[in-house]
Amino acid sequence: MSSGKILVAQGGGPTAVINQSLVGVVLEARRFREVTRVYGAQHGVRGIVNEDFVDLTQETSHNLEMVAKTPSSALGSTRDKPDLAYCQEMFKVLQAHQIEHFFNIGGNDSSDTVRIVEEEARKAGYPLRCVHIPKTIDNDLVLNDHTPGFPSAARFVAQAFAGANLDNASLPGVYVGIVMGRHAGFLTAASALGKKFADDGPHLIYLPERDFSIDAFLRDVKAAYERHGRCVVAVSEGIHDADGQPMLVKLAKDLERDAHGNVQLSGTGALADLLCEEIKNKLGIKRVRGDTFGYLQRSFVGCVSDVDQREAREVGEKAVQYALWGDRSGSVAIKRNGYYSVDYELLPLEAVAGKTRTMEDEFIASSGTDVTDAFRLYLRPLLGSGMQDAFRLRPNPVEKILKR
Repeated sequence: MSSGKILVAQGGGPTAVINQSLVGVVLEARRFREVTRVYGAQHGVRGIVNEDFVDLTQETSHNLEMVAKTPSSALGSTRDKPDLAYCQEMFKVLQAHQIEHFFNIGGNDSSDTVRIVEEEARKAGYPLRCVHIPKTIDNDLVLNDHTPGFPSAARFVAQAFAGANLDNASLPGVYVGIVMGRHAGFLTAASALGKKFADDGPHLIYLPERDFSIDAFLRDVKAAYERHGRCVVAVSEGIHDADGQPMLVKLAKDLERDAHGNVQLSGTGALADLLCEEIKNKLGIKRVRGDTFGYLQRSFVGCVSDVDQREAREVGEKAVQYALWGDRSGSVAIKRNGYYSVDYELLPLEAVAGKTRTMEDEFIASSGTDVTDAFRLYLRPLLGSGMQDAFRLRPNPVEKILKR
């Protein structure tokens, strides 16, 4: 006899719209008569292992809608990266609670977790449908046109660099902004969408899809500074040399590592400081400033794309429909049609799990320090409506009298 129980979890870094997907699952599931309970796992997969569940069936629709509009992960998240043994413990808990549908909202690691749990259920002959719901600000899920969370973070980056450019134009110098992105440069590339005039910054964009040379970087900065009298630079935290070694490793003396042994690229201003020091010491430019966007771009309250909100809700809804109407497991993917509309597909979990997308060559300019018009056309509709624009005074100089 069916239990009608559903479990939903959120994993990895929070985003501005991840709760839209959560609420999409809960409200859509309530439309199915066979669903008796919708549980939420607190702090992702760790909450499943620890049996830390909350009953979302008891939430009011109004409060759910308010939560949907609130950035970050309402259920809490985790950076745990489950291996086979971890997933087997998860499966035991799902069995004990008679969970029949498991929805996991997250990125690459979350999709791989869903794949392993689904395989364990199949081996045991247990009727469990597992669906991965896409989420990541890095936009690095394969076979997706884009991923919920990325458009809002990209909107933040574009507007932040538009503001940094205005500041830099007022008080000229060199500005270096470090943006998240270990392997994929989509978020850093979004800085280009803040440009309005031909001489606006960012004048240089450095992505992890291209090898980085400190000597070439200094030449580029020097040339841009001489051309414009100033220079705005967007840099991905994941830039690396020709051998694949992160530049932070090459430039820094002390390094932090995360729980998975990766060099800690986010949450530190080291790369910005180190690049600024190189510019000051080797180019002799005095006014050099650096910022590290860090976590700001992930869940910024006042900068959410309406397109991103809508699609994040819909991937949650479609996940429930695929699982309950279609009786299928898989990973929901966004597919673009026309100039801008989307469809949703359910992909096999093994096609997405554990794989990383990087920026396509057609999106990166031949110089390696800019993006193409193809990328601008790709990203612009995702940023949503109401993007702030910048204007300038027109040059109408008054004739000099004393200093002709």
